[in-house]
Amino acid sequence: MFIVFLDTTIVNVAFDTISTSFDAAITRLVWVLNAYTLVFAAFLIPAGQLADSYGRKRLFQIGLVGFALSSALCGLAPGLGVLIAARAAQGVFGAVIVPASLALLLPAFPLERRATAISTWGAMAAVATAIGPTLGALLIEYTTWRWVFLLNVPVCLLTAAWGARLLTETRGSRNGGLPDPLGVAMSAAAPALLSFAVIYGPRLGWDDPRVLVTAVAGVVLIPVLIRRSRYAVRPALDLGLFRIRNFQASNVATLVFSVAFFAVLLSSLLFLQNVWHYSVLKSALAVSPSALVTALVAPLAGRLAERFGYRPVFVTGALFYAAGAAALALRTGASPHWAAHWLPTLVLNGIGVGLALSTLNSAAAKALPPERFGVGTAINNSFRQMGALLGVSVFVAVLGTPTSATILGDYHRVWWVLAVIPVISAVTYLATHREPDATAG
Repeated sequence: MFIVFLDTTIVNVAFDTISTSFDAAITRLVWVLNAYTLVFAAFLIPAGQLADSYGRKRLFQIGLVGFALSSALCGLAPGLGVLIAARAAQGVFGAVIVPASLALLLPAFPLERRATAISTWGAMAAVATAIGPTLGALLIEYTTWRWVFLLNVPVCLLTAAWGARLLTETRGSRNGGLPDPLGVAMSAAAPALLSFAVIYGPRLGWDDPRVLVTAVAGVVLIPVLIRRSRYAVRPALDLGLFRIRNFQASNVATLVFSVAFFAVLLSSLLFLQNVWHYSVLKSALAVSPSALVTALVAPLAGRLAERFGYRPVFVTGALFYAAGAAALALRTGASPHWAAHWLPTLVLNGIGVGLALSTLNSAAAKALPPERFGVGTAINNSFRQMGALLGVSVFVAVLGTPTSATILGDYHRVWWVLAVIPVISAVTYLATHREPDATAG
């Protein structure tokens, strides 16, 4: 889980060195990021369906080996075209790993310890996302950009070897046949098209024909997919999951909260570089304490949710995160004061992510029937990825085009907007989630 989500942000700081290595323009280089993000989001749900049907251990092992091989190809790529293709392959195998990993984890824990286990699992995504720029900057500082990818190879292969001995195969109740191929294609295409529109809308303009066509196509595919899933013998999308109230509530809250989480992370890195004039490495190190706090808090969040319920823990986390974003707007000035003004906001944000995102992972999994763990986990992570894409767009739209005279106020405006979004997620969750019976399962 850590390696897969690390690769969503670790490449961000490698842009300049990759550009120099291949003499590539930014318009082509951006696909090193987007190829992974788009393909990863598109294949999560089909991969979860396949894991439930053909075996979670089998898919998990295939995902690990495939991720290692595609990472090696990234690290050894002789040109930009090969690198982009290998990043797309990483996205496919990353999407295979994530739902299979949680679907393997859940049956291994008794019900009373499951929330803690899921919280720890989910925290890995948040920690990896936050620490990615720091690790990437350190690797580039002391090695080359190729080690950003080659680092994955031994980790994935060792994990696959370990998993082959230790993991027990599990399946859902429906196996022995492929899910509806056309439905699988549509369930991959819809998020990919919508993601493309969200990524490129701020850059190309929302009235650009490419943005309009992909956005409309993505929206139109959703009801078509729903209709087909109603009548297919083995539907690609299990509509019954969306009738589970708490699963719905957790996914909506995941989407909304992720907008703020990813936007605050990106805005923080850019502020430190553009306003306080930190280097890439220094700015990455400056935000890393937040990830460490998240890693410490997340397992505690699971135990708190088991004792007090999901709603109070998530709402507390969302409010902590809102307070952290508000503190950035209130306390951060043009002159660097990291320990006095920045560090306290990192602690608030780290606590907020540790409590909020890990609790939502637990709540979503708690609502799932055991035979649908794989596809349900995939759906929940698809909502997180869409939140990440929306978060980048919200940041770009609210920041506008800052000048040297307005840049501080522009960032303050961004952080005030981002402080409101976690509050919205908390209110929505309070209104829609019902605490499950402690003995339910």
